[in-house]
Amino acid sequence: MTDTVIGPNITVDGEITGTDPITVEGTVKGRIATEALVTIAEAGVVEADVETPEVAVSGQVTGNIVASERVEITTEGRMVGDIKSPRILIADGAGFKGHIDMDVE
Repeated sequence: MTDTVIGPNITVDGEITGTDPITVEGTVKGRIATEALVTIAEAGVVEADVETPEVAVSGQVTGNIVASERVEITTEGRMVGDIKSPRILIADGAGFKGHIDMDVE
């Protein structure tokens, strides 16, 4: 599997689906639904709901995240929205506003 990279000068307005890992360095508006890791790089902006097994946020996310395995917000990461995942890591210095649901079903 190779990463699909949304470059820093790219804006995607719509839905992204697939099975490969995605790295967002640009802007995504809409919805992301994948079966692999989604990484939002420091310069990345996501204005979308994200549904995936694992998410790493180092950029900005406005929207809800549903992750079946893990969500990580790094020190540089900023997020406004709700998170539903069994494992959540919010680093010291990260920004988060929303609700967390760690209910494992």
